[in-house]
Amino acid sequence: MKNCLMNGDFWDQKKTETVKDVVCNLYKSYEDEKGINHMSGVNLPSKNEIYQIINDIEEIIFPGFANEKVIDIKNIHYFAGNLLSKLYVELYGQISRAFRYQCAGREECKACDIDELTNDAVSHIISKLPEIRDKMKMDVQAAYEGDPAAKSLEEIIISYPGLYAIMVYRVAHEFRHKNVPLIPRIMSEYAHSRVGIDIHPGAEIGTNFFIDHGTGVVIGETSIIGNNVKIFQGVTLGALSFPKTPDGKIIRDRKRHPTLEDDVTVYAGATVLGDVVIGKGSVIGGNVWLTEGVEPHSLVTIPKPVLSIKYKK
Repeated sequence: MKNCLMNGDFWDQKKTETVKDVVCNLYKSYEDEKGINHMSGVNLPSKNEIYQIINDIEEIIFPGFANEKVIDIKNIHYFAGNLLSKLYVELYGQISRAFRYQCAGREECKACDIDELTNDAVSHIISKLPEIRDKMKMDVQAAYEGDPAAKSLEEIIISYPGLYAIMVYRVAHEFRHKNVPLIPRIMSEYAHSRVGIDIHPGAEIGTNFFIDHGTGVVIGETSIIGNNVKIFQGVTLGALSFPKTPDGKIIRDRKRHPTLEDDVTVYAGATVLGDVVIGKGSVIGGNVWLTEGVEPHSLVTIPKPVLSIKYKK
């Protein structure tokens, strides 16, 4: 008697039957259009293309680091011009897709000129790159001055996760400023997946910003962070609660995250929730849970825990 495990025809038939059953079940699921299908519509922005855009912008902001190319100041004009031309085409294609997705089927968008919206957004983002680079130079310097373990600026640029998250945030924030849908969050979540730091592109962050270590940091959409602010790993700038309509739906577009004024330091594991203001020059100690604002130059700590130490015989 033949061993059925060796019978190719048998397994081909089983495979076909299994695939047909799964296709039928998937079709039933696809017919239920409850927001997780995107069929018969305009092309969405490509995540892989967005990742490439981030890589190209990183190379413009930190030439010679992202792709480890040896670049000479004598040919920097050619290098920058060539990369910017490539970036312009990439940006146009993805931003155009994002706007077409947003406007598809909307009555109020019939008068929109997608090409004009796209050109305006692309021009804005390209023109902001020198300013973003200037801010990143200050962020690198803040990291060097704030971390005694840092041996050089190069070490910070090439290896510090906080700096990478800040760079992607500063880029995504400009997309958000021009109301480009989808792409800012794709960018911020890409950085989140790479370095474990979640900065919403809607946050407002000043200069000389340093995230030390960084793992587990969360900065919410309506957070405002001043200049010369330093935060450590595990810090959350979150919402205390979500205001809702009488029928239970979340009210959006309200300030619901903290404001950190200039020169604030927030130590590891601290959680600051709600639309509260942490005054200039304040220090929030490790593991603090804070739901109210504090005056400038405050020191907020929790009582020292009582330790129990027992020695084994």
